[in-house]
Amino acid sequence: MSADVLGRWVPDRPEDVAADFAKTDFSWWIAGGYAIELAVGRELRAHGDLDVLVLRRDQALVRELLADWDLYVADPPGQGELRPWRPGEVLRAPLHDIWCRRTPKAPWSVQLMLDEAEGTQWVSRRDPAIRLPIDQLGRTSKTGIPYLAPEVQLFYKAKATRDKDEADFEAVLPLLDAPARAWLADAIKVIAPGHPWLRRLLPVSRT
Repeated sequence: MSADVLGRWVPDRPEDVAADFAKTDFSWWIAGGYAIELAVGRELRAHGDLDVLVLRRDQALVRELLADWDLYVADPPGQGELRPWRPGEVLRAPLHDIWCRRTPKAPWSVQLMLDEAEGTQWVSRRDPAIRLPIDQLGRTSKTGIPYLAPEVQLFYKAKATRDKDEADFEAVLPLLDAPARAWLADAIKVIAPGHPWLRRLLPVSRT
């Protein structure tokens, strides 16, 4: 999606989102490159946006929390088109990508991503066979900011890796324990069985 067409981005910082979401009654996690930085505990690079993951079933609560914001949904996803997310509208799959700015004249600052869940299980929107208990989906930074578990974030980055994704992988790989590496390898094999990251992960993956 082109900033020339859809407007410029000045992403919030994770601590800004944490302040906005401080009194929520639903789970949320910083995602994307910022999640990797929270995992490694240092800045790695500049960021063009800031992703926040929430569960689709909590979308009404998110919409209420951000009622004063200017919210647009990518419809259809990935085609460079946005439309307003109307109050009371229920977004159903495959719609999952919401651009957020504080006022219509402000730059975009947060990108909400809706993910699926069944009961206590997170379910990947890319393949429902890929699952994880929701209580294992995230971590919490030393400053109390929830972020997506690095193995889950790397799974999303594995679909079409860019230079920044390779850098994120190298930075966080040493922090992944054997169960996290095994889960990531098994998840990648579902969506990209020939992925080069598997050579680094397969020694501990399940067969």
